[in-house]
Amino acid sequence: MNLYMGKILKIDLTDGKAWTEELNLDWAKKYIGGKGLGFRYLFDLVDPKSDPLSPSNVLIFMTGPVSGTILPNSSRLSVITKSPASRTILDSNMGGSLGPEIKYAGYDGIVILGKADHPIYLIISDDSVEIIDARDLWGKGIFETEIKIRKALGEDCKIAAIGPAGENLIPFACITSDSYRHAGRGGAGAVMGSKNLKAIVVKGSGGVRVSNMESFLDLATKMLSEAVSEAGDPSRSNLWVIKEGTPYLIDSVHEMGILPTKNYQEGQFELVQKINSEAVKEKKKKDRACFSCPLACGKFTQADGNMVEGPEYETLSVAGSNCGIGDINAIIKFNESCDDLGLDTISTGNIIAFAMEMTEKGIHDFGITFGDHEDYLRIPGEIAHLEGRGKDLSRGVRALASKYNGKKFAMEVKGLEFPGYEPRGNYGMGLAYATSERGACHLRAYTVYHPNPFDLDAMTKEVISHQHRLAVKSSLIFCFFLHSVNVDEMAQILNIGMGEELYSGEDLWKVGERIWNLGRLFNIKSGLEMKDDNLPDRVFEEGLLNGPHQGRTLSQEDFSMMLRNYYRDRGWDIYGHPKKEKLEELEVDIPW
Repeated sequence: MNLYMGKILKIDLTDGKAWTEELNLDWAKKYIGGKGLGFRYLFDLVDPKSDPLSPSNVLIFMTGPVSGTILPNSSRLSVITKSPASRTILDSNMGGSLGPEIKYAGYDGIVILGKADHPIYLIISDDSVEIIDARDLWGKGIFETEIKIRKALGEDCKIAAIGPAGENLIPFACITSDSYRHAGRGGAGAVMGSKNLKAIVVKGSGGVRVSNMESFLDLATKMLSEAVSEAGDPSRSNLWVIKEGTPYLIDSVHEMGILPTKNYQEGQFELVQKINSEAVKEKKKKDRACFSCPLACGKFTQADGNMVEGPEYETLSVAGSNCGIGDINAIIKFNESCDDLGLDTISTGNIIAFAMEMTEKGIHDFGITFGDHEDYLRIPGEIAHLEGRGKDLSRGVRALASKYNGKKFAMEVKGLEFPGYEPRGNYGMGLAYATSERGACHLRAYTVYHPNPFDLDAMTKEVISHQHRLAVKSSLIFCFFLHSVNVDEMAQILNIGMGEELYSGEDLWKVGERIWNLGRLFNIKSGLEMKDDNLPDRVFEEGLLNGPHQGRTLSQEDFSMMLRNYYRDRGWDIYGHPKKEKLEELEVDIPW
């Protein structure tokens, strides 16, 4: 069939069996692929109340219909599971080349069930599945694991692996591919570790069929031209990604006054010039791109012998300014350490910043204060190996706040730590964090550059609009940096590729809304309530200490109004439950 491979590979690690099932075409039509299709399969396979680290949870690697094609920015892969960090439904997606390779091996998705009785890894080579003893790899970092596997199986194999953090079930552990491409947020690496699964290796020899190659090639050429052109509509160009990568954002977000600094106490960082794009450029060695991507957003840097792809904006902000670290060399080393250990740099940075503030306030002494870059570099290893204070810190900000009474400045939502944008300077980001299905997230709605960041009605509508469109993008599955593509264009892509007039832009808008409601249903069934759509007390009670928004809070009254309007505009009741008529309108095929 066109764009899809028509098969799902299922592997039960408990009994060591693997088999294929036909792709559920009805689900594929209604949920597309990637995030949406993964959500639907998860709902069919997992009780929402189940323990995320039990064998009853599953791990789904779901491609999208454009994965493995010639379209730019189409290399993504969604990892779907129940999150050990937030106990919510989780979609965490990664770039690199694993997604296309899964398609080339003949599958739209891979579903991992059960738990092996000892550490193993999987080799998937077209229709062959082997289970290999991985006890010799257990305890190894990501880098060494990939080197050893490639030495044994060839440089052309594609790998997803976990490090010690995943093995030790750290709830913010990553799954990593191509050494530096991560399913980073929400703890998918811990779910993989709970199954005694060290790595998945994929080698495919097939291809993806499209209906009209000439038209599809024209479409790819147009998208490529718009992405890299210096002429034409600047809103559709991604030249900034090519030239600077995400470090470009540091100066502009600092200027806006929403750069998280010292555990979100401040919105500007006095040492910003030491960690901005110019500082990264001085350390840059080369660029790197994902499969089928012209942007090469990955910037390899080197500091004192440490080479890493990055640091990205989120690491520079949340693990840089947010920890009071104004040393680019230290941030590069921190990034390299987290990548090898398999830790999410966003959560790890937040946890360290929280520990720094706890220490400075005299609430609990973790032995580290803002700006202490030497001790800061020791903590990722302590967390991943559960050593000393790392055993405590490994539990995450929410658990630490509960244990030591630091809830007022625990910067998390639903157990997932904040990303790198201060919500008191952009109310839309606050609503986006509060309503994201996986906890605090900037990739569900991104209102940072909206001209009216304090207009409650505009922000509510903007968040809903972004959530729908980005759910569709994450289902086809396109990179976030293909920021200009709209639902009409995505419908055209699917129709040309499949050779049928299946979708309009309006249809895909409905798909995005359907996916959002499906994720909400899972979370409600797992036990989440309206009170979980909330923000930390600091946002409501403490004004920012510096910058253009000095003294500003997001009042509880304004936030409550946005949340009420958000529920209303979504067709949910006052408690945030989707109404029966809304689910029927969206044809959500889950009993409610």
